[in-house]
Amino acid sequence: MQLQQHFKLMATYNERMNAQVYDTASKLGTAELIEDRGAFFGSIYSTLNHIVVADTMWLKRFATHPSSTATLAVMVALPMPERLNQIMFDDLDGLKVHRQWLDSVIINWIEALTDEDLSTTLSYHNSKGIASTRRYSSLIYHFFNHQTHHRGQVSTLLSQAGLDIGVTDLLALISEEA
Repeated sequence: MQLQQHFKLMATYNERMNAQVYDTASKLGTAELIEDRGAFFGSIYSTLNHIVVADTMWLKRFATHPSSTATLAVMVALPMPERLNQIMFDDLDGLKVHRQWLDSVIINWIEALTDEDLSTTLSYHNSKGIASTRRYSSLIYHFFNHQTHHRGQVSTLLSQAGLDIGVTDLLALISEEA
């Protein structure tokens, strides 16, 4: 399997898991969603919001890569979040709609990448303004891993609230081989 195909699998997994997490979170009331549960970003809502913030930051950075300027052009118009905990939407419904849109942007972007694109580098500035240049494919791995990390936190918080998001294994999307 080529690198680009791995990223297609990750984009599909990402979309599926986000849908499961948001569907489960929507069973909670606002007070339960914003309750500080001791997680790094405090609440279920704030953690979901952080994932959207970080995805926006990374997609805006990825949009500067020559291979992605067309597929991520929609990201250029969005303002760059100023903080990792900046609240993007006032309610879960607004955040969910935006999450679904981001997931479709991610899938379209990943589908357009080639293995040649992935062997290049990306120069960017992090949220503290520090410049960096890293392998493009490694940054995309980080992008998906970051989402998985924080969704895992949300899964735990939802479990503690008495809700099960269902099967979360990537294995569920990997085809059986002969």
